[in-house]
Parts: sequence; C-alpha cells; structure tokens
Amino acid sequence: MIYLDSSVALAYLLGEDRTPPVSLWRSPLASSRLLQFEVWNRIHARGLTASHARLVELLLKRITFLEMIAPVLNRALHPFPVQVRTLDALHLASAEFLRAQGETVTVASYDDRLVTAARQLGFEIADV
Repeated sequence: MIYLDSSVALAYLLGEDRTPPVSLWRSPLASSRLLQFEVWNRIHARGLTASHARLVELLLKRITFLEMIAPVLNRALHPFPVQVRTLDALHLASAEFLRAQGETVTVASYDDRLVTAARQLGFEIADV
C-alpha cells in the first residue's frame, strides 16, 4: 500500500514539473483524511476550484482515507526521529497506524523532512 502525502497529490493535480509516475496510481493508495483538506485548501487558495474540482474528486475517490482517530492523534503528540511539522506528524502517525494493523506501507512524498522521518521510522519510500 502506498501512503500518499499531499505533496505528491498536489504535484499531480497542478501539473508540476515533478509528478509521480503513472504506475503509482495503479497501486492501492491510502492517506489520512487530512490530505483531503490540504488538497482542497490549496486548490481553493490558487483559485482553481472551477477548473480542477472534477480532477480533485476523481483523485480523492482512489484513496482509502484513515480517519484521525485517537490512536493516530495520540501518536502524533510524541516525538519523531527528526523534527517534523504538525501536519507531517499526523501523516506519519497515520502511516504508523496502518503498519501496526499489518499493512505493508510505502510512503510517497516530495517533502524532504517527511521522507527523512519516514525512513528513520523504517518505511520504504516510493520512487516518485
């Protein structure tokens, strides 16, 4: 399972130079419900709601969302191997929760700080 960070989703949606390979979208995708809010926030902030709404909806339908439940939120309260921002802590805690449930989780992110923390937590990193 690929744990999708918002940096990868937004790169795809915004047609940035650095975008994930087509093969990524054929994999089972999961993320925190947080990703939905991050994506819509950036789409609205850039004034792209009308032009990108359908594409956003199609992308979000492909993702299995993990709700921000107590075990995830509690984990995010504790330190990580490197300093991370608040939203990254929630993403990492979500990925750890999935792994604790027996899922094999590979993290897909363009965020260097999140990738560094994920590696130190023992996650494989997707080649995106």
